[in-house]
Amino acid sequence: MAGAGNPYMRGLFAPVREETTAYELAVTGRIPEELDGRYVRNGPNPLGVDDPAAYHWFSGDGMLHGLRLRGGRAEWYRSRWVRSDAMALRLGEKILHGPRHLDMDFAPNTHVTRFAGRLLALVEGGALPYELDADLETVGPFDFAGTLPGGLAAHTTVDPDTDELHCVAYCWAWPYVQYLVAGTDGRIRRRVDIPVDGRPMMHDFSLTERHVLLYDLPVVFNPGGVGVGPSFPYVWEPGRPARLGVLPREGAASDVRWLEIDPCFVFHPMNAYETEDGSGLITVHLVRYDRLFTKGRTGPDGSPPALERWTVDLRAGRVRRERVDDRPVELPRVDPRRLTLPHRYGYAVLESGAADVRVAHFPGIERVGAGLVKYDLERGTSEVRRFAPQGGVGEAVFVPAGPDTAEDDGWLMAYVFDPDRDATDLVVLDARDFSGEPVARVHLPVRVPVGFHGAWIPDRE
Repeated sequence: MAGAGNPYMRGLFAPVREETTAYELAVTGRIPEELDGRYVRNGPNPLGVDDPAAYHWFSGDGMLHGLRLRGGRAEWYRSRWVRSDAMALRLGEKILHGPRHLDMDFAPNTHVTRFAGRLLALVEGGALPYELDADLETVGPFDFAGTLPGGLAAHTTVDPDTDELHCVAYCWAWPYVQYLVAGTDGRIRRRVDIPVDGRPMMHDFSLTERHVLLYDLPVVFNPGGVGVGPSFPYVWEPGRPARLGVLPREGAASDVRWLEIDPCFVFHPMNAYETEDGSGLITVHLVRYDRLFTKGRTGPDGSPPALERWTVDLRAGRVRRERVDDRPVELPRVDPRRLTLPHRYGYAVLESGAADVRVAHFPGIERVGAGLVKYDLERGTSEVRRFAPQGGVGEAVFVPAGPDTAEDDGWLMAYVFDPDRDATDLVVLDARDFSGEPVARVHLPVRVPVGFHGAWIPDRE
């Protein structure tokens, strides 16, 4: 595919052109025996683009990249496109058919999660998630047994206490914002319609033990856009108020408390929790942009992202901001057992905007993962683990060593590009020895393009 003028069509972002299956992959180091399951990451990988120069990175067909670990071995690596109807036709395969929302037909490209025994590929904007089998083959679109009122969301949170799934769904075509809760039976049991003005992009949300945080910010869908594809622009809307909504989990739409904040955009919160001292404060760590989508139409642009701590004071009706790190970071994660609860540690990708990271090898790409950062939020310290200067470090997923181990007792997994091989490794780090040598490097036979989010899917939970 020609796309010399579009940075998201070349270098580390360039799509791969075929699916790959490989068995018994080579490993440097030792894969911990406790790692029994699959690491799966989703991301855009268009099979065909009519106008590469106008290609919008967020609109690429979703491709899953999965690695099966068992018994200290890397049994297989698979890359698979999600088979929407359009993708199946392009591949010359039988159309799976299934439910749709507003006739949207899109291969989800943003995240992957397991819920109620199903592996789901996720995307935002009103499209349905797609179910996958254990080998990453597409089962078909999934509507929660007919109970999903519209689309789902790119980001969901499974409450570690109840095992229920929570999300904030929105739709660009028929504007709505919905807080949804799915029970462990895989059916939507709760829906709250949240009135908002216009078409805000609400990529993620935050969940605490008692509240839902809603990010209504100045990035919106351009009404001139016609849908998922090259003409699918996000824009910064000057003058649009920025506000944080606080909804009690069991509250109605009228119970949302809206708090004004400075204009900004938030793609990804790290975690949120209620302060334990009885003050009624909510603490949320998140990655904040001063402005975003102000220039280009092919991918994110704007101010560098930075990790902040917001303290939400409902009694005073205000949000206090504190900068945690001035370095450009994104894709924050925590131990999944600490979601909605106080946590000490967090992890993020260090982006290539850092002054000592060289990206001249891929001109035009401003933000490529160049390393990982581990935060000790209790002590206010951090460690950095750098990789090749060309970048190519993906989101780090934390995997606990066991169900009852300490918060930092486990491993971090991330796809990391190896320029010497022109291919990607799955790097496994000991979270307690963050700066040390990786526990293991699994050598994939191909490059995994820069993508979005992943998950560890254990065989036993």
